Amino acid sequence: MKKLEKLVALLLAVVMICSLAACGKDKGTDNKTTSTPAPTATAAPTKEPSGDNTNNDFEGSGTNIEETIEADQLVFPEGTTLRMATGYNNNKTGITIDSETAGEGITLADGVTYHAGDLKPTWVEVEKRLGIKFEDKWTGAGSASKEFDYWKEQLDQVDMVAGSAATLSEYGQAGYLVNIAEYLDLMPNFKAYLDSNSIVRLSITGSTTGDNKGAIYFSPYFDGVDDIERMPLMRTDWVVKLLDGDGEFTAAASGNTAAPVYEPYMPTSGKVAVDVVALDGSKTESITKDYDAAGNIVANMNAKGSMSGVEAVNMLRTYIDTAYNGYYGTTRSNLFIGQNAAWDADELVALLRCVVANAQTLNGTDTVQGLFSREDANTQRRVDMFRFAGTLFGVRGLESRQDYLYLGTDGMLHDARGEEETYVAVERMNAMAKEGLISKSFLEQSDEKSSSMLENDLGFMSYDYNQTQTLMNQTKLQDGEKYMAVMVPVARWYDGTDVNGVYMRFTESWRSVKTDGWAISLAGVGDDQNKLYAALKLIDYAYSKDGMILMSYGPDAFIKTNADGSYVTFNFNGAQMPVIADATYDELWEKAGGNYTNYARFYLGSTLSFVKSQAFEYQCTHAVGKEGAGYISTAIGLGTIKHPILAVTDNPWYTSIPTVLPNTKVENEELKGLTDLTESFAATKDKVNYLCNIICSGYSGEGTSSRADMLKTVRETWNNGLYLDNKQTAWDRLLVYYGEVK
Repeated sequence: MKKLEKLVALLLAVVMICSLAACGKDKGTDNKTTSTPAPTATAAPTKEPSGDNTNNDFEGSGTNIEETIEADQLVFPEGTTLRMATGYNNNKTGITIDSETAGEGITLADGVTYHAGDLKPTWVEVEKRLGIKFEDKWTGAGSASKEFDYWKEQLDQVDMVAGSAATLSEYGQAGYLVNIAEYLDLMPNFKAYLDSNSIVRLSITGSTTGDNKGAIYFSPYFDGVDDIERMPLMRTDWVVKLLDGDGEFTAAASGNTAAPVYEPYMPTSGKVAVDVVALDGSKTESITKDYDAAGNIVANMNAKGSMSGVEAVNMLRTYIDTAYNGYYGTTRSNLFIGQNAAWDADELVALLRCVVANAQTLNGTDTVQGLFSREDANTQRRVDMFRFAGTLFGVRGLESRQDYLYLGTDGMLHDARGEEETYVAVERMNAMAKEGLISKSFLEQSDEKSSSMLENDLGFMSYDYNQTQTLMNQTKLQDGEKYMAVMVPVARWYDGTDVNGVYMRFTESWRSVKTDGWAISLAGVGDDQNKLYAALKLIDYAYSKDGMILMSYGPDAFIKTNADGSYVTFNFNGAQMPVIADATYDELWEKAGGNYTNYARFYLGSTLSFVKSQAFEYQCTHAVGKEGAGYISTAIGLGTIKHPILAVTDNPWYTSIPTVLPNTKVENEELKGLTDLTESFAATKDKVNYLCNIICSGYSGEGTSSRADMLKTVRETWNNGLYLDNKQTAWDRLLVYYGEVK
């Protein structure tokens, strides 16, 4: 079968793609008054890798819903009750106010006082608009997956339930959840959404065989789409302090670099040309890393051995001047933090050595930590360290939308857990750890967080969301200190265009369907058509114009309005979107420290599922968050950062994996039996992940005492082959189904 018939990128082009921003206290928005509410969404253009052809067989990649359509056939009595085991993760993120948040009673920006157990404002408004009564059954188990685990043996006790997309598809296949696809003709807004985004429907398809072909068992959740997700973040003021200026670097006191362990990843001789964005952001230009002239900075440092922090900085300065033939001038920091940045893994290691050895200069103490994660004791956040390794060393599958899957240039599914290059990458991270370049708290899994790392000037760099992390420029850092997103690194990626690989920037961290969703319990609604129709109405309304605004912003009381009651709007990614009320803005800082997502989930009850617009979030973006995100956005737009594609591509390597694949009940049972494989590479709190363990302490344990042992255990003992066979079979069936509905 030809590649175009074998491949489909089951990605989305939904609403509001500017998820690069984070809430920060600068109110500068380009507001304008309009007489009608804004269109809900526009789609970003597809950004293709150079030389990669795209076949846009599907039209209507955006939503651009002009109006809310009344679902006339979904009729039920006023006050029909739905029992909702739904929320986002913990007990603060359900549809009702939890006791800790409420205290003795909490008055929000709408002027209403809420008590523990009261519906949050968004859900009060849903009751008013739809005539549905909500009974909160959410346990706050810690995640949507754990919530479903609690209810799966008693689904007759709930009508709607949250869960992971994979689990909901599995239980839908097994007959426990309502097949929403059977009712699409009654759901005009959801149907219109899917009709205008054909590949969205494919990405949530739960079955491609038998009577349930084309089944949909959950409503998808979108937290930004067609946009970068995680990115490198640095204390950029430290980079400036170490690298910029005329003459040599001097310091009153410095430590020494550790005995070198990390070995060069980039070449040690020859020249490598890379494309960068010009410093002013107006165009691209090609620059050269000249290893013949400068050598490789890691090799240079390793030959010297342990040295003073001052000597290390001057060695790095000389390398930058020589390797780039004076391109960066005396503003050498731009190699790492500028719009025209071109840094790679080796240059980062050299910088980390300089940072760690110059604590006195940077924070006035004897200790600075290099790389850290948001929560060094939480596996859910610790996994960002090996995700970063994938970006640093050109390894696919470490930031996949589903498990560790990616499509190879051969058009077949691959699993990074069974690929040798994965272990080479984490071994390199382990070498960095041995040199003290990764935070001690990460290695020891002690309770250190990014907030304390920044507030106490302890940490230099992480790989995380720009949204929540850069707002700490307002809350944790002092004047002159700056924590900013920086450019994705240059690495050698084997995308099939050159047998020797291509030195370029690529990020696998690309937004798609979230891994959680909400489903309708078949046993819960039973034969009660009123309950069923109420649940369908809720889903349908959430994908309407009015519903999308409500599920992102909360009720109109939290939105700025004109005298006639219409929204005040601003231009966001080509669409007019509502401006938040001044009282809302002040309250999100007072109650959530400027973190829009926490404010929306904890207090408003919005952004728990369905479609999350980034327009609210963008309005409270900190200036530093905008700056770094702007550099990256420009690079993506000009094609110097490549990423998975939202279309069918000739080169399968650029096709993103869907969040779920439609495995059969039998296949799902086989997959569920692979507990050693799944539990050894978990990405949730208090679970084990061998890739993190290898970064910290190398290989250890029976069957995992070396790279060869690890690969053999994964492939044979833990049956990675059976996992891949089942996933490949489901993928192949989905491609056939794609051809039928195309």
